[in-house]
Amino acid sequence: MKLACFFIIALASSLPLLSQGLDPAALLNPPKDSWPGYHGDYSGRRHSALTQITPENVNELGLAWEFQTGQKAALKCSPLLVNGILYFTVPNNVWAVDARSGHEIWHYTYPANKGFHIGQRGVAMYKDWLYFTTPDAHLLCLNARDGSLRWNITIADSHKGYWTTMAPLVVRDHIIIGVSGDFDNLRGFLRSVDPETGKMQWTWYSTPPVGTPNATSGGMTWMTGTYDPDLNLIFWGTGNPTPVLNGKPRPGADLYTCSIVAINPDTGKLAWAFQPSPHDTHDWDAVETPVLVDADFSGKPRKLLMQTSRNGYFFVLDRTNGKNLLTIPYGPVNWAIGVNENGEPVPNAAKEPAQDGRLIAPDEGGLTNYRSPSFDPQTGLFIVDAHPSYGIYFAKQADGTFGWAGADYGIWGKGVLDAIDYKTGKICWTHELGPGGSGAGVLTTDSGLVFTGDALGNVLALATTDGKTLWHAGAGAPMESSPITYELDSRQYVVTGSGGVLFAWALPVNSGHATSK
Repeated sequence: MKLACFFIIALASSLPLLSQGLDPAALLNPPKDSWPGYHGDYSGRRHSALTQITPENVNELGLAWEFQTGQKAALKCSPLLVNGILYFTVPNNVWAVDARSGHEIWHYTYPANKGFHIGQRGVAMYKDWLYFTTPDAHLLCLNARDGSLRWNITIADSHKGYWTTMAPLVVRDHIIIGVSGDFDNLRGFLRSVDPETGKMQWTWYSTPPVGTPNATSGGMTWMTGTYDPDLNLIFWGTGNPTPVLNGKPRPGADLYTCSIVAINPDTGKLAWAFQPSPHDTHDWDAVETPVLVDADFSGKPRKLLMQTSRNGYFFVLDRTNGKNLLTIPYGPVNWAIGVNENGEPVPNAAKEPAQDGRLIAPDEGGLTNYRSPSFDPQTGLFIVDAHPSYGIYFAKQADGTFGWAGADYGIWGKGVLDAIDYKTGKICWTHELGPGGSGAGVLTTDSGLVFTGDALGNVLALATTDGKTLWHAGAGAPMESSPITYELDSRQYVVTGSGGVLFAWALPVNSGHATSK
């Protein structure tokens, strides 16, 4: 009898690890013991209400555990946390790990393939299933309990140059996926599939059919978008047009490349679009996170959308209709002659790539890129990892009409963290991150902390009010992912990825600030 009781108790203690599954409704208001979507919640703000770790005690932060992936590929994902289990990825690999201890529960490996292994952003979850995009443009459905494969569908033809890197977005019974690729004659698109079967529900294309006269291709949908349940709209950034640096074969604005689009998740119909980079000739996509904030603007409550775009401009839009409220540079920008009546920058033809070169700010990497920003509602600061830079763009006649038809050589650049007042675009403080810049995203908390990483491999905690460093720890490699945070058993954790290692940071259990049940 005693032995039977022991097994019952042991089984009960393991139930949190066995009882996986996520109700899609949890994404509307995630509990503090979870991080159920790529951005945490649907807004893209990457802000947490947790307050156990504060500016006063963050200097006590220490390593709770670390997990070695054993992979050469760096972690570029945002882990999911559901029911005490972390799910995270590198190309071709998914892990499930105990979020309290870092112990591996299972590991799935996708077969070797010839896809483009540029990085992997993470998985999405619907009920008991995980959704994972592969370098060769497939979508996998895995059992969250054991990592077994349920089904595998083709998103796009990788032999044509498509690949996939993004974490899907779950909206009710829609798994929404995008594509990557920079070759000519490829159309960017968003697609919704049925979470149970993988059957296509709808597809929205960002560019016309290939071969349309005077039209562009491109407009890839690289990164995970955001969602407003009240408006029932998803918001997504699209990539650059192709040919990439040669605009002559594609006159006009090249809709809907380098755009922020609002789409109905049930029908795939476009509601509105705004174009941060009309007729781009510098490889500046606009796939950076469309951050959703409900706040006052010019004395009126608004449903806002904010983006720090790769082209160097900070945009604030009314997300109900796409109307522009603010367009302002957040670093050195010299490629535009002004802003039109819609708030879209007007390209300067004299700054297009040329045989004798053109000095352009920012460089091809952009003033920011894939790394996620954060919005802190306590201060009204939009905080972004930026890369003030200059590059020289050359046109290369040898490349002909198509191909890149040019080259960019970065000549100067550094990394900074900029805190932008969303109402004015004013930079309230700047924190330098080192030469060449950082690939780290940003996390803010209600207690007044900013978590990120620098170019030298340090994990940082800064004061949200002024950017002052309050804590740092060497992680051995620069962070190329975005931090997350959660609370389990009354203990707050901050999770970061550097190189092939996932780190969990927490206050000491006996510190009086963190307790363990």
